[in-house]
Amino acid sequence: MCDVCGDAQHEPQVSRRDFLKTGALAALLPWTVGAAIAAEPPAPGASPPPNSIAPADALKRLMDGNARYAANAPNERDFSSGRAARVQAQYPIATILSCADSRVAPEFAFDQSPGDLFVLRVAGNIVNPDLLASLEYGAQFLGVPLVMVLGHTGCGAVDAAIKVLKTKAVLPGHLPGLIAEIKPAVIAAEKTQTGNLLDNAVTENVRRQVARLKNSPPIVQKLYADKKIDIVGGVYDLATGKIALV
Repeated sequence: MCDVCGDAQHEPQVSRRDFLKTGALAALLPWTVGAAIAAEPPAPGASPPPNSIAPADALKRLMDGNARYAANAPNERDFSSGRAARVQAQYPIATILSCADSRVAPEFAFDQSPGDLFVLRVAGNIVNPDLLASLEYGAQFLGVPLVMVLGHTGCGAVDAAIKVLKTKAVLPGHLPGLIAEIKPAVIAAEKTQTGNLLDNAVTENVRRQVARLKNSPPIVQKLYADKKIDIVGGVYDLATGKIALV
């Protein structure tokens, strides 16, 4: 079967030009087809990288930082300090798949320094192939031990999905494709007997994206199954700044 078009009768043919382009790209990338599904281990006798910590420890750092942020007592930082070292490498402790909402700023919300978080942002904090590829890069090549899907209260993307389902509203451009990814969470949330639909749908959407990541082969699924990484969900409260794990 062709991996490109999906036709069972079509065998893919690679032109010489395609082969050369692929080879040139491979030479530029920091990995190979045979790369192990894990960050490169440190050389014998070398110190482990700064983000070589347990997923639970990374989560604690995030939640401790959020407590400081919500209390308006963040750590004081010299943002120029460490800039030269960050030119050489990055060692984030967590990947944050966050909504693109301008009121949600993960580095602030978790009170972390530059280089601590590998942040991916898209409206509705949904998993799509491009974001999954970025997340795979963080887990496999940067050694990120923790992934958090971060939704937030009053999410416009989730609210739009509710309106589309209730009123059959027609959205312009590429928005229908985005909303289609959120609709299943809204449908599930409609069955909840307590709370309001928007809050319940936001939480359900986070849970579904977490579940999707845990079952996303080949890289994330394997690392999660091997307990090399953990994948969790959270909801940021716009009013208080507090993040609740879900």
